[in-house]
Amino acid sequence: MVQNNHQSEGLGNLVGRLGSIAARTLSTRVELLAIEWQEERWRLRQMLIWSIAVLLLGVMGILLLTAVIILLFPEGVRVYVAAALAVLYFCGAAGAWFGLKAGLKREPFAESIDQVKKDRLWLESLK
Repeated sequence: MVQNNHQSEGLGNLVGRLGSIAARTLSTRVELLAIEWQEERWRLRQMLIWSIAVLLLGVMGILLLTAVIILLFPEGVRVYVAAALAVLYFCGAAGAWFGLKAGLKREPFAESIDQVKKDRLWLESLK
């Protein structure tokens, strides 16, 4: 009987420690998720700004290209100036497009996903 009490105390202690470890792990994961959520909100704001830049600069480029076509007739110098501005705006739109694409390549919540995978592998290794 003494052995049963000793074993139950050891088992209770083990369950308590496992519960404590699980609570700390869950707390850490929740904190990580909260930090990544803030980062994702910031990234989405940046993507919105890049999207607006692509749209605005693209429209400006098309408008200037239209103005170039209209101004192709007489007044020789105006045509070249308008064409140069159109090229400049298209280059700006291309830069904004590449910035947008670069931002979209990053996977959201990557750190949290990696940590959960590590936890799962660790738990499977205990079996």
